[in-house]
Amino acid sequence: MNSHLAAAHPVISPTEIVFAGVTLIVLIVVVLALVILARKYLRSGSPSDAQQDLAEPQPNADNASAFMTASMQGVIEKLRAQEKELARLHLVAQERAQESERLSEEVTRNMPTGLLLVNATGAIGSANPAAEQALGAHGMRYRAYKEVLGGDSDLSRMLAACLREGKTFQRAEVEHLTPEGEARRLGVTISPIYRGGRKIVRARAEDPEVAPDSKPSGALCLLSDLTELVALQKQIRWKENLANLGEMSAGIAHEFKNALATVSGYAQMIRSETSGDVRDSAERILDQTRALTHVVTEFLRFAKPLEISYETVPMQTIVERVAEELQEALPQSTISTEGAFTDVPGDEALLRQALINLVRNAAESARDAGAAPRVTISGSIEELGGRSWQRVRVADNGPGIPERDLPKIFLPFFTTKADGTGLGLAVVQKVALQHGGSIEARNQAGGGAEFLLWLPLRQEPSPVLFPSQAARI
Repeated sequence: MNSHLAAAHPVISPTEIVFAGVTLIVLIVVVLALVILARKYLRSGSPSDAQQDLAEPQPNADNASAFMTASMQGVIEKLRAQEKELARLHLVAQERAQESERLSEEVTRNMPTGLLLVNATGAIGSANPAAEQALGAHGMRYRAYKEVLGGDSDLSRMLAACLREGKTFQRAEVEHLTPEGEARRLGVTISPIYRGGRKIVRARAEDPEVAPDSKPSGALCLLSDLTELVALQKQIRWKENLANLGEMSAGIAHEFKNALATVSGYAQMIRSETSGDVRDSAERILDQTRALTHVVTEFLRFAKPLEISYETVPMQTIVERVAEELQEALPQSTISTEGAFTDVPGDEALLRQALINLVRNAAESARDAGAAPRVTISGSIEELGGRSWQRVRVADNGPGIPERDLPKIFLPFFTTKADGTGLGLAVVQKVALQHGGSIEARNQAGGGAEFLLWLPLRQEPSPVLFPSQAARI
């Protein structure tokens, strides 16, 4: 932009001013020489010329001095006029350069994509607000990029390769850990910066391009936060997997349930007609068929498509009822509620079942660890992604969830309990997705696990970003 400005309004350099002054001095010397020659010619003229000159005024020394003074005064006035014009042009060029710089800064500051400039020494020369937001760091300017990004991070290694070898990375994806410990997925494009442009050296015309003959003077890094997009893609894959699982397994589960009913009928007949060991064996068969029937029933409930009848659901009332019911069913547990709850659009029966599964799972986890179960159901209204959400947090005082199990906690049939079916949390996730929300599991810093259920306060006709990643606050 500055080069175009210079082309439109040329700036007169000090060298040109000196050259103009020298030219003026030479011009004055020439004028003086002509005046002296004219005076000599007038003094040595012929008599006829002298008689003719009697009728005309003769130039004398005073007239020559006045002529020289007037000439020099005119030249000085011209120089002053040129100086004023030069000063005006310089001021205009300076103002336009400053305006161009301000415009560039405004464009960089308001870019939705993060921009990071790193010089050859590894110091961050510039970082716009979008880059600070994507990296979760502030005040990065003039700091070493390894200090901000971490010396062993993928992004630091890519920048080092760019500065050292001039390597370019286009549309790469990296995992970044913010100073607060939040994991983010970033889209990255990194390219080297060369002074005077990149020079390619070839020995012959048919030779391939070789490395540039100089090291990069810096690196340009463009950043995009893909965390929410990755979360949305994950939610979509979950929905597709659940739909495929339901279609494939519903028929098998029905047939399996019918076979269990037949086995149970014969076992009851044997138990009623025999005694002793045979009767005991028939009783054990009945116990196992009941357990299998329960598993198949839960699986059918999970696999079949949910038919949601949207209505206004009072979350405050549902949470209080779930806490009372489970307090009676689990008398050794302490279940409390706190926070703000409001009405949400959805199916009351399904939301109630999801809350029961979450609270019961939390209480049983604490009980199995040998602790007196304490479960807290807390609510809050959050504004995320331009939408309003009801957040329901279910926290317990149990041992927490092993890190290796966190990615699999919502998979169907995955359980760490001896008598669990592994479908309770899978049903919760299905209900959350069907309502346009999400569910997230994580461990608390002080011990125990917590589940965050997000429900939108208004249904949207098109898919939106889920707040599961933004929930880490």
